[in-house]
Amino acid sequence: MDTFCTITVVSPEEENAKEAIEAGFNEIKKLDKYLNNFSPDSEISAVTGSAGIKPVRVSKETFDLMEKTIGISNITNGAFDPTIAPVLKLWKFSGHPADPSIPPVDAIKNALKLVDYEKIHTNKQTSEIYLEEKGMELDLGGIAKGYAADKAVEAIKTKTIKAALVSIAGDIRGYGLSTTGKAWKVGIQDPRPENPNSEKPWEDIFATLYLKDSAISTAGDYQRFLIKNGKRYHHIIDPVTGYPSESGLISVSVIAPEGYIADGTDTAILILGADKGMKLLNSKGLDGILVDSQKRVFITKNLKGRIEILNKGYRLTD
Repeated sequence: MDTFCTITVVSPEEENAKEAIEAGFNEIKKLDKYLNNFSPDSEISAVTGSAGIKPVRVSKETFDLMEKTIGISNITNGAFDPTIAPVLKLWKFSGHPADPSIPPVDAIKNALKLVDYEKIHTNKQTSEIYLEEKGMELDLGGIAKGYAADKAVEAIKTKTIKAALVSIAGDIRGYGLSTTGKAWKVGIQDPRPENPNSEKPWEDIFATLYLKDSAISTAGDYQRFLIKNGKRYHHIIDPVTGYPSESGLISVSVIAPEGYIADGTDTAILILGADKGMKLLNSKGLDGILVDSQKRVFITKNLKGRIEILNKGYRLTD
């Protein structure tokens, strides 16, 4: 998944714990092979390569995630769009190595013509995915890690493990109780840390909360970005404009029953902004922590009294 993954399990038997952890990592590795759009051998690359030509038969996991992704695109009115890849490539925030730069206006306009999740067609009977137009591309990077955490948890549960925590970068899925006898305590990364050049930025957290039988995912403008003429350009691209979102939000964390929901929705809310984002969360019964550029923190009602702000630079607002 091109990031750090950790799996923690609670078990009275060490051998059982090792088996469960191995099962979880095997699931993540399998999905990485299917969903890696940087690998020419992945199923996602095969779908992209056949865009406008023919449908491609894929594994049940890739098909399942594709259907779930389209569902997230629908509920966010396209703010989350997996066909954003042609535009993302222009910005060069990803890649080996990444080399971000501001693309020409005309190039963005042309790439935007290929962005439309409604042109993804799925056939459940044949497990096929088809992109309607030549040049269309898929990028499931904004939802794959959450889904992988879900599938890893499923694999761990088959080993009769009563509690576990799977963390794939900012995507975390937990169930059961930790060794403290409480739900899992998780931290939310500081989007504006005092030391922006830290080798372990994930250790700089501004808030904590307890995660009980659910998932949390965080999207922010601080993960991959470039600053030019004093302006920050980040990797979360608005499918309408083709440019990094300018919603005023710098970090969004979503808590949901499953990782893929949290992962896809946090990206969309960073694009939609605080007002529309809170309405979306409330309408779907999800919880969220939204941080704007003034370090104001907005939370859903259900989180009141459940989140601890550690950094005095951030303040909860009504």
